[in-house]
Amino acid sequence: MDVLQVATFLVIALIAAAWYLSYAAARLDRLHTKVEGAMSALDAQLVRRAEATLELATSGALDPATALLLTDAATESIERTTEHPLAEDLLDGQHFGGREQVEATLTEVLSLTLTDELVTGLRAEGDELVEEALERIGASALRVRMARRFHNDAVREVRRVRAKRAVRWFRLAGHAGLPERVEFDDEVPAALGR
Repeated sequence: MDVLQVATFLVIALIAAAWYLSYAAARLDRLHTKVEGAMSALDAQLVRRAEATLELATSGALDPATALLLTDAATESIERTTEHPLAEDLLDGQHFGGREQVEATLTEVLSLTLTDELVTGLRAEGDELVEEALERIGASALRVRMARRFHNDAVREVRRVRAKRAVRWFRLAGHAGLPERVEFDDEVPAALGR
């Protein structure tokens, strides 16, 4: 082999390595964007679930104690929004901000208060607004579950890619924080799950 062949081989190897690193960095960026989008979708579904719960609680169809429990849990859920540490870019650095307990509490209150007997009685009354609120709670609770799982799948994929040697050695993730899974009880109330 002469010098020209070695130089050609080295140039081709450098171009291939540069292409791979560029591709890996772009892929990692897309995955981080997917996680941020999934977090926004989860946040939106949680707000919809809380709003539907408030709609039912303020409908006047529930006894005052049940309405108060639902109102408190839903209001706390709405007040706890996803944190955005960097105000100029609302997606950069977005994280769940410890909302897991608040959302688990709302799930628990929904499961405890919306019993089969209560839901059957509310539906028997024939109030369209109450029926619509019940349907919205059930649908949004299901969407919360799907959005949380979608987010956690995206987080798992980012973590898998960031664990690769090339990504770590060449610091392809830059200064982006490692995304965290979101874990809380997101069961659909049994009375609404049918």
